[in-house]
Amino acid sequence: MSTILKVQNLSKTYRSGSKSLQVLSNISFSLNAGESIAIVGPSGSGKTTLLGLAAGLDQCDEGLVEINQIKLNSLSEDDRAQLRNEHVGFIFQNFQLIPTLSALENVMVPLELRGDKGAKTIAERLLMEVGLADRADHYPTQLSGGEQQRVAIARAFSSEPKVLFADEPTGNLDSETGQKIEDLLFTLNRDKGTALVLVTHDPDLAQKTDQIIHLKGGKMVEANAMKSSVAS
Repeated sequence: MSTILKVQNLSKTYRSGSKSLQVLSNISFSLNAGESIAIVGPSGSGKTTLLGLAAGLDQCDEGLVEINQIKLNSLSEDDRAQLRNEHVGFIFQNFQLIPTLSALENVMVPLELRGDKGAKTIAERLLMEVGLADRADHYPTQLSGGEQQRVAIARAFSSEPKVLFADEPTGNLDSETGQKIEDLLFTLNRDKGTALVLVTHDPDLAQKTDQIIHLKGGKMVEANAMKSSVAS
């Protein structure tokens, strides 16, 4: 099984004048297709920074990031943006849907930006997969939080990403709705063979992944390989 995401000896330091702050130090992990990992830790531990570096949104000072066997370190900013468009999907806590577009149109946006001629057909199929075929013409304000996150998930999978980054995907949802979104996310991840990276404060959600990375002060204090039965 090929490695979809590889993070090796990753470090990041922010500098301001004569002062410097190391926010990540020597982080390593890898994911194959269909596998998942949770990044957990207290606020300020470096979770969001790690996600951004692994997704190619920022560049590391030391170490290596590979997505689908492509090394991000040597890419220009434009090339990294192109790689994200082709291989990466994102899901956020606050959904980030475009309020003036319908559910269907929101899912179509990345497809149309890529020039897919069958954007509407693909978007309709994805909305059906997330259980929102009958809500395609509704705008975000007409949808519940759970429905908005389902639209966001459909949009994230529209580009058939190799790796999906989810930052607190159930953070704004009640427990019951969050559970349904988690089940949907893991089901789609397995079915579509995507590598899933989750940033979460929810220990129950983290336990469902194949691996857990615990960050504290920018360092990996613990990395657990979970039994496959836990993630099922």
